[in-house]
Amino acid sequence: MTDDDPGAPRGDGPENGEELTYAETGVDIDASEAATAALIGAVGESEGDYAGLLDIGDRYLALATDGVGTKLLVAEALADYSTIGIDCIAMNANDLVAAGVRPVAFVDYLAVDEPDETFAEQVGQGLRAGSEEADLELVGGETAVMPEVINGLDLAGTCAGLAAKDAIFTGEAEPGDALVGFESSGIHSNGLTLARTAVTREHEYTDPCSFGDYDTLGDALLEPTRLYTHLLDPMREHGVHAAAHVTGGGWTNLERLGENRYVVEDAFDPQPVFEFVQTGGNVSDEEMHRTFNMGTGFVCALDSDDAAALADATEGRVIGRVESGDGVSIRGLEL
Repeated sequence: MTDDDPGAPRGDGPENGEELTYAETGVDIDASEAATAALIGAVGESEGDYAGLLDIGDRYLALATDGVGTKLLVAEALADYSTIGIDCIAMNANDLVAAGVRPVAFVDYLAVDEPDETFAEQVGQGLRAGSEEADLELVGGETAVMPEVINGLDLAGTCAGLAAKDAIFTGEAEPGDALVGFESSGIHSNGLTLARTAVTREHEYTDPCSFGDYDTLGDALLEPTRLYTHLLDPMREHGVHAAAHVTGGGWTNLERLGENRYVVEDAFDPQPVFEFVQTGGNVSDEEMHRTFNMGTGFVCALDSDDAAALADATEGRVIGRVESGDGVSIRGLEL
């Protein structure tokens, strides 16, 4: 899920040089989780973690919904909305994949303060590109003009998927399992309120970027969320027990694999954008790993005997193991 505050203005938070935290920039994950728990308590909890599962006989119909978050403010600053549709598709489709479900259809919801053909076309380009990469159908959408509610635009969507009942991951890792990880493309679409605040302490989004192949710092923040739909078949073939999409909450997402201890010893290196954000915001290592994917965007747990074969069949690698206990151990941190 995206845990961004869409209204956080530039310059809010601690003064330059002080240590930034996600909560101080306007997004308190603990408070967000408490609010979510209150909502679930009121409406009732559905089956499934990353996606809601509906029993339709011999199969499950799965639904996931999410948005792009304050990454939209970077797109607005650069007047480049061409990739945020990919983020919208990926944030939803990846959650279905984490449940063992194949995404099949997507609907989008674009809310604007006033209609604009230029950015609407760019948003559509990203949605089309994301749907083609994820191999799903765009079956509809809604554009709402709400000048007294929306300042700029907001983009969200809902993804539907189907899976045979025996294809769903159990959702529970077991002590002795290995962890196989898959590289992210960068910040993805989480933690942008913290990243934006850190970057704009001393820079503009339009400033030249000193790392990677990006023209500007804003381009680095706009790097689209990676899609992991291609992993579904190999994960099923190699008996994956549970999977985690590393999004809001960073590496604590591994706790969604079950009540175990997760020891990560060989995660993918963070892309340079993370170091830039950490330095600019004076962000602690722990806060970085509790907020961002830090280079690894998707993790699955399976029998240790099968892990190397899954890694060889994909672009993944064995990054750690599951033990009895609790918490996440990574890079000398205990989360």
